[in-house]
Amino acid sequence: MPPKNTPMLYPWHHFVLLPLALVMAGYAVLRYTKVAGNDDEIARLWFSVAALAVTGLGVLVMLRQHYALQLQDRLIRLEVRQRYFEVSGQRFAAVEQQLTLGQIISLRLAGDAELPALAQAAATEKLSSKAIQARITDFQFDALRV
Repeated sequence: MPPKNTPMLYPWHHFVLLPLALVMAGYAVLRYTKVAGNDDEIARLWFSVAALAVTGLGVLVMLRQHYALQLQDRLIRLEVRQRYFEVSGQRFAAVEQQLTLGQIISLRLAGDAELPALAQAAATEKLSSKAIQARITDFQFDALRV
């Protein structure tokens, strides 16, 4: 039987910060609803605590988007490495060291026929991402990028 593919959990995020933020946001909102409408320091204090707790919870939830984008960037690097090798027969490592992530992402949009030459040009001429995209003639649009 093959080993299980268990999900990767980040303990500080999943077991400490997110539960604490959820509890704090719930408690602060509950406390504020009991004093809402009063114009005193306690009501303003609980409103501030509730606003900070809800904002913190939102930030922690948005970290999930950050994780997804990091993974996509890694997959794009692997995809361009594989495509470059398939169309040129050479490893991408030497060229990749001279490119930024933005340049590699732009190269992903190039067709197979123009990828090797465009990658070399991007590395030697230090082309920007927009300049790389301007040189692409066989544009491969990526509708799946988050």
